[in-house]
Amino acid sequence: MRIYLDNCCFNRPFDDQTQKKIELESKAKLYVQDEILAGHFELVWSYILTYENIVNPFEERKRTIELWKDIAVFDCEANDDIIMIAGKVESQEIKSKDALHLACAIYAKCDYFLTTDTKLLKTNLDTIKIVSPIEFIKRLEDNEL
Repeated sequence: MRIYLDNCCFNRPFDDQTQKKIELESKAKLYVQDEILAGHFELVWSYILTYENIVNPFEERKRTIELWKDIAVFDCEANDDIIMIAGKVESQEIKSKDALHLACAIYAKCDYFLTTDTKLLKTNLDTIKIVSPIEFIKRLEDNEL
């Protein structure tokens, strides 16, 4: 199964862990990463992840996140198909960068798009399932994947 983690998902363990929701999302995201390393899921990377990570002002976060690019089974580069898909996604009132993330995941034929972005979690697309790391694990445990 192919999955895509967006930038807010990658950054979640660096957020304020005193908030219970953030702590749970962080633990779930780290569990998903362990499963990727164990070969149970295929990670997809993209040029928009690279861009957002490069402009990350926090060096520790940047270094930690960039290591996942080498672990990914597919690195999605910019192309006309992605731009076309992003345009369709944007028409659902999704911000440009988020639309590019989703477009890359769709283009790479990901089954799931993991995010902690509340607005994105409310988005419904026919082409990909958008879930939080917590919801992903719940579906995994319920054999709904």
